[in-house]
Amino acid sequence: MIRRLFMSTLCAAAFTGAAAQEQHADSAQTVYDVTEEVEYVNDKYKVETNHFFDNWFVSVGAGGQVLFGNHDKQVKFGDRIAPALDIAVGKWFTPGIGVRLVYSGLSVKGATQKEGHGEFPTHSTGEDVPGKGGDGYWLMKQKFNFYNLHLDALFNLSNIICGYNETRFYSCTPYVGLGWTRVWEAPQSMEVSANVGVLNTFRLSDALALNLDIHGAYMSDRFDGELGGRWGEGVWSTTLGLTYRFKPRGWGRSKTIIRTRDRKRELKAMQDKLNDLQAQLAQRERDSIKVIRTLATASFVIFKIDTWDLTNESRVQLGLFAENVKKADPDIVYIITGYADKGTGSVERNIVLSKNRARVVYECLVNEFGVPKRQLRVDHKGGVDNMFYNDPRMSRAVITKVMEEEVAQ
Repeated sequence: MIRRLFMSTLCAAAFTGAAAQEQHADSAQTVYDVTEEVEYVNDKYKVETNHFFDNWFVSVGAGGQVLFGNHDKQVKFGDRIAPALDIAVGKWFTPGIGVRLVYSGLSVKGATQKEGHGEFPTHSTGEDVPGKGGDGYWLMKQKFNFYNLHLDALFNLSNIICGYNETRFYSCTPYVGLGWTRVWEAPQSMEVSANVGVLNTFRLSDALALNLDIHGAYMSDRFDGELGGRWGEGVWSTTLGLTYRFKPRGWGRSKTIIRTRDRKRELKAMQDKLNDLQAQLAQRERDSIKVIRTLATASFVIFKIDTWDLTNESRVQLGLFAENVKKADPDIVYIITGYADKGTGSVERNIVLSKNRARVVYECLVNEFGVPKRQLRVDHKGGVDNMFYNDPRMSRAVITKVMEEEVAQ
C-alpha cells in the first residue's frame, strides 16, 4: 500500500510540475496572480438571485393628459388638457427587467358632434365649440371619465447598458404593455389598450425615488363614443410622483469565486509529503527484511593437564573453524575463552593456565590461519567446575564461539 501511495504521489508531483511549467510558458492565459487561497471578483453586470418577495415597489403620480380623438384641430391644445392619475404596484426581477400593474385615468376633454349630427350619442358638455362663420363646426365640448388598467414590462436601460449601480441618481426605463380601458358614463365603452412610455426615475434614498412618467395609450375609435373613421384614438399623459421600494430592496453583488494556488507552497508541501513517504517506505522495508547472518560453528579444544600446548588434532580443528569464520559474515565477532580444571592446581595456577590457553588459540587463528584480529576477543575464566559430563578433562579447554551481543542482533 505504501509503495502504491508513493508511486501515486510521484505521478501527482510530475503532473503538478508540468502544469506549472505550462502555465508559466503560456503567460498570456494567466489571469490572476496566485497569492491567495480564495478571491472574490465583483461583476457590475451580475447580481445575486432575486427571490419572489424581493424588490417590490408601489408608486403614485399626478399630472395632465390629452385625448387625441376625432376633432383635435377644432379645439385648442390647452383646452384639451385634463387631470391624470397613476397608481402602480410592481416588482423587479433583475436590475434591468421588471413588471408593474398600473391604474391610469381620471378624465379627458375634447370635442364631439352635436346631437342629431352624429350616429351615436356622445359625451357632450352642452357647450359649443366656437367655429368659423354661421353655425360653426356643429361641435360641442366633451368630457368623460375613464380608467386604463394595464400590465407593463419594464426595461431599465441604465442598468442594462451601464451595469447595476445601487446609488445611481437617474434611471431611464422604457416600457410596453397591454391593458383594458373602460368608460363608465353613457355611452359606455370597454376597449383593449396598447401602452408605451418612458419612466424617468430620480433616486432620493434607498427607499424613495421621484418618478416622471411619460405615457401613451392607444385604443379603438369607439373609445370616446363617436365613430369618426379613424384608425383609433389615444391618450397621452405626463405624471410626476413618488415610488417607494419595499425591503428587501436592491441586489447583492454577484461574486465569482476564483480558487487560486500558490504553486511554490504546493510544490514544497508535495515535496515534504514525498520525503515523508520515502522515509516511511524505507522504514517499512527495513522492518520487513529478515537479517540473515552466517555464523561459524563454535570450536572446542582440549589441553593436557597443567599445559597450554596445542596438539596437532587441536590445530586441525582450529583450521576448520578458521575456514568457517572466513566464509561467514565478516562483521561477526567471536570470543575465545580459556578454562582450567578447578579440582587440580591452585587458583593462581588455574588463572595462568586459562589465560595462556586462550592466548595460544588466538595466536594460532590469527598467525597460522589468517583470521582477522577485529573478529576475535580473548577472555579467561580460571579454574571452573566440571562443565561437561562431570568430566574434569572437559574443563581443561578453550571454547571459541560467537559473542552473545552478536547473537542478540
